[in-house]
Amino acid sequence: MIPWEVQADEFVTCNCAYGCPCQFNALPTHGFCQAVAGFAIKKGRFGDTRLDGLNAVAVLKWPGPIHEGKGQAFAIIDERASAAQREALLAILTGKETKPLATMWFVFAAMTETMHPPAFKRIDIAIDVEARKGHIRIDGLVDVRGEPIRNPVTGAEHRPRIDIVGGFEYEIAEIGSGVAKTSGPIPLTFDKTYAQFAHIHLNNNGIVPSRKAA
Repeated sequence: MIPWEVQADEFVTCNCAYGCPCQFNALPTHGFCQAVAGFAIKKGRFGDTRLDGLNAVAVLKWPGPIHEGKGQAFAIIDERASAAQREALLAILTGKETKPLATMWFVFAAMTETMHPPAFKRIDIAIDVEARKGHIRIDGLVDVRGEPIRNPVTGAEHRPRIDIVGGFEYEIAEIGSGVAKTSGPIPLTFDKTYAQFAHIHLNNNGIVPSRKAA
């Protein structure tokens, strides 16, 4: 197995209501799952190939809950990536060189029936995890933004977090509100739905822990 490791800021928005039942082993809000996920890599490697500073985006769609499979996936990789870096990022995002079920990328790939050919584009991405703010813009393909959830009466920012022990994606995620519109092979549209912002640190075996388990 080729050793790899990625430290990144993550911004994901899906079609579920705030709280996303999938985070709690429940069925998705509307019975099916659609999502856009962006990753701004701070530090990373795949074997001897460095991945520092690169970005990647995944557009995902399942006709039912993720665990029932039959999904579609479309990966968009930073156009600045070299041929070796492109291969490395695609390998990680499709669950290759990964212990079974160790990362969300492995799980999503295992539950995907149709992998659309990847695109290599300029990715405009900004993620502020603690502020619960971010955007992902890819000309002609993706326009996504996230912001804090606001109290419907006072307008004040609301700051919920999800803390998962023994997960396959993050340790703690800040929760916000997302708006997304995509085109291309997987067109999606949703507004004021679940969004998560997290610092992720993953390798072949899953989460690299930053704290002791409770």
